[in-house]
Amino acid sequence: MKAVLLVVVLIAGAIAVFAFTNRSSATPVPQAGEMAPDFTLPSQDGSPVALKDFRGKWVVLYFYPKDRTSGCTLEAHNFQRDMTKYQALNAVVVGVSVDNSASHQDFCARQGLTFKLLADTDKTVSKAYGSAMNLVVAQIAARNTFLIDPQGKIAKVWIGVDPGRHSEEVLAELAAHAPR
Repeated sequence: MKAVLLVVVLIAGAIAVFAFTNRSSATPVPQAGEMAPDFTLPSQDGSPVALKDFRGKWVVLYFYPKDRTSGCTLEAHNFQRDMTKYQALNAVVVGVSVDNSASHQDFCARQGLTFKLLADTDKTVSKAYGSAMNLVVAQIAARNTFLIDPQGKIAKVWIGVDPGRHSEEVLAELAAHAPR
């Protein structure tokens, strides 16, 4: 009897979690080979940053849920740690979350981050990249990354990344595209 009750409780819990947490985006995720959706967003210093500003370079466009959380901090630290490797591969790293510019500025100052973090407070860019995620009562950015080639096309997409090893995955993909 206890086993049956436990199963019922677990199923009810799973249904409740599914009902209150919708991890999918209403917009499909752009795929490799497609042109990357263009955007202009404010960075941590308030200045506008557009995707077209990076033409001629590889762009690592990564979406993350929230400044100053453990996974997001780890992922940002790893990108920062590897910044010279990205620069050597003609690549820039750009992070996007729904936090505002002031939050990004504080996060960068506290963590020593030198790359751009963009404020997508109205969630337009997160939605355009299929990376908006409903979490109970708030909408945040899902942990997805898009590698965009120097011509503005998506070269690789990672969905639901592991923040601990993701920078190495991206560097390996960039190295595979490097001229030999």
